[in-house]
Amino acid sequence: MSCYILNSDIALRSWRLVPYAYYIKGVRDAKGLKKDEFEFLLKCDGKTEITENSPLAEKFLNMGFISPAKDSETLSEWQKHLNCDNRYFPAMEYAITGKCNYNCLHCFNAADNAPLMSEWTLDEAKTMLEQAQKCGLNAITLTGGEPMLHKNFFEIIEEIHKRGMYVSEINTNGHFINQAALDRIKSLGCTPIIKISFDGIGHHDWLRNQDGAEERALAALRLCKESGFEVWAQTNVHRLNIETILPTAERLDEMSVDEMRIIRTSESPRWKENAGDAQSPGGACLNVDEYYDEMFGFSAEYIKKPHKMDIDIWQFLTIFPVRKAFRVRPVECAEGEYRDSLPVCRGNRGKIAVAANGNVYPCLQLSGTYDARGEFLGNIKTDDRNLGTGLQMLLQGGKYLEEVCTTVKTLADNNPKCEACEYFKYCVGGCRALAMAFTGEKLGSDTAKCVFFKKHYYERITELFGGWKNLAPIGAIGRE
Repeated sequence: MSCYILNSDIALRSWRLVPYAYYIKGVRDAKGLKKDEFEFLLKCDGKTEITENSPLAEKFLNMGFISPAKDSETLSEWQKHLNCDNRYFPAMEYAITGKCNYNCLHCFNAADNAPLMSEWTLDEAKTMLEQAQKCGLNAITLTGGEPMLHKNFFEIIEEIHKRGMYVSEINTNGHFINQAALDRIKSLGCTPIIKISFDGIGHHDWLRNQDGAEERALAALRLCKESGFEVWAQTNVHRLNIETILPTAERLDEMSVDEMRIIRTSESPRWKENAGDAQSPGGACLNVDEYYDEMFGFSAEYIKKPHKMDIDIWQFLTIFPVRKAFRVRPVECAEGEYRDSLPVCRGNRGKIAVAANGNVYPCLQLSGTYDARGEFLGNIKTDDRNLGTGLQMLLQGGKYLEEVCTTVKTLADNNPKCEACEYFKYCVGGCRALAMAFTGEKLGSDTAKCVFFKKHYYERITELFGGWKNLAPIGAIGRE
């Protein structure tokens, strides 16, 4: 007989409907186990004796899950089995403050041009993070507002890591990034992806409504790379900066930025108020056809030269130049992947979005839209917070859970246009945020995806990329 112990990067977890699972430290999503495997690993606590020739012992030794236990060796608090009385959610997008030192013209958190003043106190954050840990959450994205403006920014990171969770991403405008800040982040055992807003050479100051923002963003991007962080640039594209997107990508690639995420600056309430409607010739917002055409042309030019930086074009295309691979983003399900039980948004189903005032949303990109419509799905600060049950209640049942667990079958049953479409099993109805913007309905049609498929952008993209690997191939589809 021998005693085994879980290796330090493995932790066992159970949730409603997902009773047998484990986390690998630093990896966002939990993975499933068979019942007998899970029960065996429960015994790998450094104390329980197990038959030496157990087939499962040999299997998990070879997989690097367990080791022979040494005297007095015990599991860490994070590793111990946690049985969570709620549905499985591995991640959280956490806006620790709504306050910002900039006054961006497109902020999707806002229902109008009024400044956002909500913020989590450190005590409120600690209470919420205790709940998050008990619910089995794992990876936290810190965002805002400007998260680094929060006076307890570093303490909140420390509280997250103290509970065995980790900060996977930080969304920032880069204004407060300096060497001391980056050194302190590292000292907390935190090596997140740092996503810095940068809206194009010569245009960044205008969109951020702040003189000098462009220079500071470029300096922050450079310093983060020099300090060993993975760095993404997040770029909003509109009619006024479209000509600068390729030169901007070239500049960022020269700086060794890991990824450029290009986002169509679209129908958030504040952006429509400041930039005009997409259908207006004088408005700054690109309409869908313009966006697809411009991004197709950009992609064609970008792949003409060797590059290392990945390009993720929101709701259109991701380019992996080093791998010579691409993924067409409106293809949510490749051939054979569709199931009626899929959630209408897999991203929302895996990551709860929490705003600076405690409200929860399917995603923060919808927060301003929901507030403008008077939509309310719950609030962690007020839902029995003092009993320590606010977050868990929201992940057990109610409006929020119903919304993010809505299936594509429900969408099809309530949307005859989508159900009858030959592309539905590939796009599964498209983005819910865009569907609400275009139709005002949660189960409405994302007409941007209709344009994408009916105007044959899938075929045009696959032809453009020739011998590159298509990461989401679909079957033959008809032409009009």
